[in-house]
Amino acid sequence: MPSVAFLSTDNLEDFFVYDELLIPYFNQKGWIVDTISWHAASVNWDAFDYVIVRSTWDYQQDADAFLCCLKQIEASRAILFNPLSLMQWNIEKYYLRDLENKGVPIVETVWGDTFNNTVIGDAFLKFDSDTLVIKPVLSANADDTFKLSRDAWEKDAHLLSETFGQRNFMVQPFLNSVVEEGEYSLFYFGGAFSHAIKKVPKQGDFRVQEEHGGSLHLVTVDSEQLDIAQKALLAMPCEALYARVDLVRQKGEWAIMELELIEPSLYFNLDEQSPLRFVEALVNCHEAQS
Repeated sequence: MPSVAFLSTDNLEDFFVYDELLIPYFNQKGWIVDTISWHAASVNWDAFDYVIVRSTWDYQQDADAFLCCLKQIEASRAILFNPLSLMQWNIEKYYLRDLENKGVPIVETVWGDTFNNTVIGDAFLKFDSDTLVIKPVLSANADDTFKLSRDAWEKDAHLLSETFGQRNFMVQPFLNSVVEEGEYSLFYFGGAFSHAIKKVPKQGDFRVQEEHGGSLHLVTVDSEQLDIAQKALLAMPCEALYARVDLVRQKGEWAIMELELIEPSLYFNLDEQSPLRFVEALVNCHEAQS
């Protein structure tokens, strides 16, 4: 019987996890499923046919150790999904520059490696915006993400300097569409579109994640959204077993906010057929390799 390990973490009590919805479908097809923390020591990865990175939602706190774990899995007989090279490309948000260079529209961004007040002042002018968002280039779960207003951001200058003084960062205009309309996520399994949701932040917030009070809705997306998502997938260095494309409206046009290829929540709870689609994508891959 084929075996698969879901790569997770030690403590998920503050998160919403839906990967258990996959297990009955794997079991129906005769597959064995286990869940293992990426922090676990002395794991025999050779015991698995596949390892799928799922809920490793603290990896950004020690990215080097996380990548070391992935390299150990890659060196075993287990097949790692997504592929290590793809996750290495995706782990820092510089991949967005690669997408932009290939003609994929992204949210306007200023990239920085030396934080000072001038960087923020220049960004307000460049984007002609009264509100900015700054976050680390390597980040997840909206950790260390700040919303800055033109009139009041300097009161947080010391905190910003402490947060970004030794870290590469990115600055973007705050898009009111995130609050007024929401952020759209399109999910692809084995390269095929599965489902889409809209994430809307709670009143008074700008973060769309469930953990921050955002609300989620299953939606139908239009052909323009599908076209842009497909362009992003085609711009990847290699194919992915799973991908989440996050879209927002910028100046009336769709733009990529994120292309998530490492540990995105895939919201299997919102589309009852999506767990089966995911499982079939891996089963089809397995059969093609057999």
